[in-house]
Amino acid sequence: MVISVPATSANLGPGFDALGLAIDLRNEIVIKPSQFLSISTKGEGAENPKIRKNSLFLTVFDENYKRLTQKEPIFRFEFTNNIPISRGLGSSSAVIVGAILAAYTASGAKHNKRDILNRALVYENHPDNITPAVMGGFNVACVEGDRVYSKKRRLPEYLRAVLVIPDKTTSTAQSRTILPKVYKKEETVYSLSRAAFMTALFMNESWDLLRIASKDKLHQTRRMKLMPELFDVQNVALKHGALMSTLSGSGSTFFSLCYEDDAQKIATALQNSFPQFRVMNKPLDNFGATAKS
Repeated sequence: MVISVPATSANLGPGFDALGLAIDLRNEIVIKPSQFLSISTKGEGAENPKIRKNSLFLTVFDENYKRLTQKEPIFRFEFTNNIPISRGLGSSSAVIVGAILAAYTASGAKHNKRDILNRALVYENHPDNITPAVMGGFNVACVEGDRVYSKKRRLPEYLRAVLVIPDKTTSTAQSRTILPKVYKKEETVYSLSRAAFMTALFMNESWDLLRIASKDKLHQTRRMKLMPELFDVQNVALKHGALMSTLSGSGSTFFSLCYEDDAQKIATALQNSFPQFRVMNKPLDNFGATAKS
């Protein structure tokens, strides 16, 4: 069977831990019957011994396969990693979601996407990445107890994602340490109002005001200060026609949403301005995690 999970961009500025969307940049795992455990890895992180072992995937898969079947899993796993690692594009969430979906599919257990999403919450307690990874599209999500409650909006094909991927990694846990423990009321209201406004804009496909709705005072500016050139990335993207330009997750990737007709112009301007960084022009994804036998 083949498991495929998309990259995601979370927060989208003010939607801290609540908003996210899926990008058509996918990790794939081919799983085959085998007499013993074997692994092959190519693509992002393949040269890193820890990533090459795919220990997070195997741990999550093992726990869930045993829970569903009471059997020891013995398979061959062939990983193709296309999502950059530790760059704010949901690589860890893709691993977790992929492993759970693989366990359910390999076991033959009956399931739906909501089952996969709620199980993923056991391993990732913020729903902004795991929700679009499972569901695809744009998602607004919250957690109540041990469940994720979310709403999805399909993204039109005339929109694209332009990604600027710096050569430096960012740790989500480390980047959270620079955030204040207490926020001013004005900061909270500023971002809360824009997160609500952004949700309305996505649900109604009203793109012209995203530049206003994507501003934030909770986390984005503080995190961008760790890599000040990201302020220039944002300015160049907006100057050349991006509808919005925000830090992807905790970074270091910067995500710009734009019309398809403007995407290559924006990507070229960004690549010319920042030749030391990778720039990708990618479609958005509406399918989320998939499994094919």
